[in-house]
Amino acid sequence: MNTVITIGRQFGSAGREIGELVANYFDIKFYDKELLTRAAKESGFCEEMLENHDEKPTGSFLYNLVMDTYSFGYNSSHFVDMPISHKVFLAQFDAIKKIAHEEPCVIVGRCADYALSDMKNCVHIFIYGNEDEKIKFIMNKYNLDAAKAKDMCIKKDKQRQSYYNYYSSKKWGRADSYDLCINSSVLGIEGTVKLITQYVEDFESRTSNM
Repeated sequence: MNTVITIGRQFGSAGREIGELVANYFDIKFYDKELLTRAAKESGFCEEMLENHDEKPTGSFLYNLVMDTYSFGYNSSHFVDMPISHKVFLAQFDAIKKIAHEEPCVIVGRCADYALSDMKNCVHIFIYGNEDEKIKFIMNKYNLDAAKAKDMCIKKDKQRQSYYNYYSSKKWGRADSYDLCINSSVLGIEGTVKLITQYVEDFESRTSNM
């Protein structure tokens, strides 16, 4: 197994749970919130600061400046004056690239597919679900009523979409931004895991023969 798997996900689609099971299947590392710890450690930010800005939409600021600063590195004069949300993004972006070059793994969210778009050994997946199934999942997971669960789904997805579309040149949740999009409501968690592992195994088999 030499593949890095990135998973974008709608809130309530069980993307994290599916990602963990896929990582277990291949016996590779899994990164979600764990990425914040790594980024905090390597960038010098406190973990709480990264947590507060994690996959949150940002105010208006030139996208090009962010990417220019990334190419110049943390010591550039631009970086010093940059809003904290952008510094957090760059710290995560950096951590994602380092992790992916170290070993195969599963990375959930945080524009990982975009950060690793130049790597050939990656499979980029997006998991979504039917609204009623997602609401049910969130109700059970967080012990909420249906109205609060629905509100949470809408709010979280808006945040993720805004964050992804702002920092990435692609569109969140759109099929042509990923290699594979799956409705987890159709197959359930176990079935979705089975489909992803089969897809990755076929991908590895095909790439090893090329």
